[in-house]
Amino acid sequence: MTSTPLACESQDLSVVYRDEPVLRHVNFRVPTGSVMGIVGPNGAGKSTLIKAMLGLVKPLTGHATFFGQPFGDVRKRVGYMPQSASVDWDFPTTVIDLAVMGTYGELGWIRRPGKAERARAMAALEMTGMQDFASRQIGELSGGQRQRAFLARALVQAPDLYFMDEPFQGIDAKSQQAMIEVLKDLSAQGKTIVIVHHHLASVLDFCDHVTLLNKRIIASGPGPETFTKDNIRMAYEASDGAEAFLAEAG
Repeated sequence: MTSTPLACESQDLSVVYRDEPVLRHVNFRVPTGSVMGIVGPNGAGKSTLIKAMLGLVKPLTGHATFFGQPFGDVRKRVGYMPQSASVDWDFPTTVIDLAVMGTYGELGWIRRPGKAERARAMAALEMTGMQDFASRQIGELSGGQRQRAFLARALVQAPDLYFMDEPFQGIDAKSQQAMIEVLKDLSAQGKTIVIVHHHLASVLDFCDHVTLLNKRIIASGPGPETFTKDNIRMAYEASDGAEAFLAEAG
């Protein structure tokens, strides 16, 4: 029996901030073509896991590979959508220019984006419902519009693997539905998506794999097998009587 190849994995990944452990020996595997949701309480290390794998945070131990290779060798195949709160929204750029930034990796430092790159950017904005805001300054956007604009930038890059850090946090229902439709389209194309998510009730709506994390891996695998109340209780360190909390998971 042939196992599904991995889009990415971390091995023995540990991260420490100011002498406090944030991740402890994390072995994290994402099958190619899956939509992997990373779920856990605040401070569980969900965003740190992504950043450490991508080299944005230096791990104390361990390493990550992507399609069996170091990140630097396959950088163009990996897209990253950061948390909205980590972005400088005062940076003077328009929505279309933000989307065009998704082409920079293939253009390099010398070539400048032209009509073809702007056409790709506009197509991505149409996919996310942001074409009418193309000339708008990013600082003028609502929370949901900002997230859709950054999703468009990732789409322009056209990676095989997407990392998305809390893309639904603080956005309106319209933006969330638009983004979910894009995720479904990407999944249908065989793309791999790793998404940090905090709303327990909707995890299985679009994630076919789930990783429950609380500084270490509590459970990871196919959604229905992994996203159980016992595993959720363990990840969130919830008491046996916390039924109201556990009910959110369905």
